[in-house]
Amino acid sequence: MIERSWEILADHPVNRERIVKGQAPANSIWFWGQGRPPRLATLPERFGIRGVVISAVDLINGLGRLVGLEVVRVPGATGYLDSNLYGKAEAALAALAEGCDLAYVHVEAPDEAGHEGSPAKKIEAIELFDAKVVGPILAGLPGLGPHRILVLPDHATPLAVRTHTREPVPFVLYDSREEHSFARGFSEAEAASGEWPEVPGPRLIEMLLEKYP
Repeated sequence: MIERSWEILADHPVNRERIVKGQAPANSIWFWGQGRPPRLATLPERFGIRGVVISAVDLINGLGRLVGLEVVRVPGATGYLDSNLYGKAEAALAALAEGCDLAYVHVEAPDEAGHEGSPAKKIEAIELFDAKVVGPILAGLPGLGPHRILVLPDHATPLAVRTHTREPVPFVLYDSREEHSFARGFSEAEAASGEWPEVPGPRLIEMLLEKYP
């Protein structure tokens, strides 16, 4: 089927149109991840909320759509160091200002830097995320009222191995209605000694939405 797709796509009208527009043609259908889409209870069904997902990664957007989130496309979002991170932050704040209850913002560059094994790029990716996503969102949220923020990686990608690993990841949950000293840092070591030393992944959304003790 894959080899047959090469012949079909070689002279397909869709590709002729893409070439005229200066776009790269599709040249193969690649079958991967065989199976059926999972049946998941959506976030609107579970919690009665409306939300958006903002990512340059189709896998993340697809998962967001599966759980009932609206996909927001940000021009210039690439999933790498040159991504339009300010645009992602602005899109999240705009969605919340328009009545959304949840904005899920995903940044891929730290993971890509880990796969490359580049300490300099990973540091740069984290600094860009802090300056262009976390900073603007923290600055913009007070004008929208009380809020909660959950920040975490979806997995580790250590430079030493350049691939995903299975150890627990750090997370920070901030609530604007509570007092905070900000004396602690955000790292694996700090997270391991925190109030929640280990939380099952599926419980995190419940913690964010105050549905978990």
